[in-house]
Amino acid sequence: MTAYAMANLSPKPVLDPEVLDYMEGIQATLDPFGGRFLVHGAPRREVLEGEWPGAVVVIAFPSYDEARAWYDSEPYQALLPLRTRHMAGDVLLVDGTPEEYAPAATAAALRAAYSAGATPTGQETPVPPMPQ
Repeated sequence: MTAYAMANLSPKPVLDPEVLDYMEGIQATLDPFGGRFLVHGAPRREVLEGEWPGAVVVIAFPSYDEARAWYDSEPYQALLPLRTRHMAGDVLLVDGTPEEYAPAATAAALRAAYSAGATPTGQETPVPPMPQ
């Protein structure tokens, strides 16, 4: 199942040369893990709800394990400080949904869980595991 590395980064008005070095080197760290950019900065975007003050980055990987292996890899960890020294942000790894995912089925499972007395634990909404 496809997984994603997602970031909301806060670049400064003028990028430090180290950030440009990071940008020039990141693709070589992604290639061994099948990573590819889906969104990088999103020059055209419209915030429809809430706030999104930073730059959007979305990178797809063939699986969560490959996404995690990329992030933990020596080449990426060596490159990472070139960005983090100059640009704050939030970064996360997430699993995608399977092709047959149906939000109505998830809602039905949540209704059943609530009917059985389940309460949220550690999350705002207790989402049952999605089918693999």
